[in-house]
Amino acid sequence: MSVKGQPVIIIKKIKKVHGGHHGGAWKVAYADFVTAMMAFFLVMWLVNQSQEVKAAVSGYFRDPGAFESQGGLGVLPGGNGVDPEAAQQPATDVETAQKVLEDAADKIRQQLDLVPSLASLRDQIELSVTPEGLRIELVDEDQSSFFDSGSPRLSGVADLILAVIAQELADLPNEVVLEGYTDSQPYSSNERYSNWELSADRANAARRVLEDRGFPAARVAGVIGHADRGLKFPDQPLDARNRRVSILVKHEGMTSTF
Repeated sequence: MSVKGQPVIIIKKIKKVHGGHHGGAWKVAYADFVTAMMAFFLVMWLVNQSQEVKAAVSGYFRDPGAFESQGGLGVLPGGNGVDPEAAQQPATDVETAQKVLEDAADKIRQQLDLVPSLASLRDQIELSVTPEGLRIELVDEDQSSFFDSGSPRLSGVADLILAVIAQELADLPNEVVLEGYTDSQPYSSNERYSNWELSADRANAARRVLEDRGFPAARVAGVIGHADRGLKFPDQPLDARNRRVSILVKHEGMTSTF
């Protein structure tokens, strides 16, 4: 009851209703989105950098410890961290290893050129330096084969070529893998002896000659027979040039993958 003569004061309270709790799932999704965008722009930035910067970044992630105790020019101008000269060291090592194999290939060619009886066979002796290493291939032709027909028995001229190769490779530290290949002509003289056995036996025959001529047996990393699964001329499976023995001189430190 109000006092007579005094106004009545009414206080109205407004009750605020809050929305329900929505959770934090959207924050996780947003964080994933931001991370993905950051990675995308980092890749786009790296793609457009110079070879020096790419080498620096690559070198850092391959061996972060190499950069812990040294200041550098940094990946970004004015920064500290990755030294491009230090990061270039792995590339320099690769170039040096490549040069060693190229020199070995040149020496083998020179020694083969000194043997008059091999002059007509030079096109059948292929040497090339690849990302795997130095590959030396003795490739058959229709009228000139390094093995007796259908046999793993090496010809005398093949023995001579392998002797030259063994002499030049003996002083290198690199391991070798010997591989044999055939054409697609089925081996029919024995049902239990196929191109698989023939290719492996020919590669093994080449291994024995290399070792007999001075190549260290401990540096033979493997002997493989491919049969006709690695044709040199896939569109001509019966071509005699598919028959070959390959000697892969691996880059030093490269591990076998077979």
